[in-house]
Amino acid sequence: MNFLENVQHNINKAAKILEMEKEAGSLQKMHKELKAELSIIGDNGKKKKFLAYRMQHNNARGPMKGGIRYHPDVSMNEVKALATQMTFKCAVAGLPFGGAKGGVQCNPKELSKKELEKISREFIRKFEKHIGPWKDVPAPDVYTDSQVMAWMLDEYEKIKGKHCPAVITGKPLELGGSLGRNEATGLGGAYILEEAAKISKMNPKRTTIAIHGFGNAGQHFAEAAAGMGFVIVAVSDSTGAVYCENGLNEQNIQKLIEHKKKTGKVVGFEKTKEITNTQLLELPVDVLVPSALENTITIENCDKIKARFVIELANGPTTPDSDELLFKKRIIVIPDILANSGGVTVSYFEWVQNLHGAMWSREKVHLELKKNIITAYHRIRKLAESKKTDLRTAAHMIAIKEVLCAEKLRGKF
Repeated sequence: MNFLENVQHNINKAAKILEMEKEAGSLQKMHKELKAELSIIGDNGKKKKFLAYRMQHNNARGPMKGGIRYHPDVSMNEVKALATQMTFKCAVAGLPFGGAKGGVQCNPKELSKKELEKISREFIRKFEKHIGPWKDVPAPDVYTDSQVMAWMLDEYEKIKGKHCPAVITGKPLELGGSLGRNEATGLGGAYILEEAAKISKMNPKRTTIAIHGFGNAGQHFAEAAAGMGFVIVAVSDSTGAVYCENGLNEQNIQKLIEHKKKTGKVVGFEKTKEITNTQLLELPVDVLVPSALENTITIENCDKIKARFVIELANGPTTPDSDELLFKKRIIVIPDILANSGGVTVSYFEWVQNLHGAMWSREKVHLELKKNIITAYHRIRKLAESKKTDLRTAAHMIAIKEVLCAEKLRGKF
């Protein structure tokens, strides 16, 4: 299965348990499918063209919300899958948003800063009629950041002729961004880890963790988890992985982040042993955190997973067939639509602040994030226990009911 088929499988599985398969069929469709060709003049004076997408999945519960990624493998099906997933993620998190997603098929590593700015502004020029604070609110995603959002915001405001900070989240603080947004995805996952450990009576100082993917989410998760006393024994990025039997404490994690910034990789960090990404996935740890791209845990390797918990910071890292095997092995998978919902939750806080002209403290953002994500976790956990199913299916059951309820209230059914 590809990623889109995986997402559709999860919807169908939950809908079947709910006996709402017919109604849930509507959730397989996009509200709008937008595609454009972005054309810019590169630094060499020659024209460069890039495919761009904005998929809008559902707006029954509120304006649509979702990031924009820059990656050479961006495709229409991938963006559709992510947009669909965003609808469910917002419903699970209790946010008044629907789902959307955007992407540009490009390799940011081969583009200059000026070329990235041109692409970002052109993206807004192509899609500005379809976005807005009460219509569709973009945010950063893979290989996009607050600077990209700043360019996009500026272009949108130039077109509209007025300030409109609530049109985009994940912005720099100076342009209406929120404190706590940068660390939100990783921190939200760490809050769930802390709560899951309490329920399972796991001592953080004896709980080992391997993190597969050391980008923004993985780094902030590592910082937060180490700060809570958990033992980070391995981390990886696309170039390789490192292992430290005694664990990396909070200070070592900071040094590792600096090492990656300087060298572009985690390999070579002091007092660690180099291993492969495959070896990291198969380590006998308590918690495995897939934090890279989709389809990391598959039917080929899931038998070798030894962790007690899998916390999905990446989108779609576990395929449906491997999901079922992990459940049979009693490995608890905390699904992406819950585990990485910290990012969209704090994006919601940023949107609220922008609409009210307010600025929350970092402490307030963290407190509200923790309350929100822990409430969602317990809601899903209790349903999973009562229905004797996995957390992913329980999360989708909740989301389907929430979205279809909104559709019914609007008179769709």
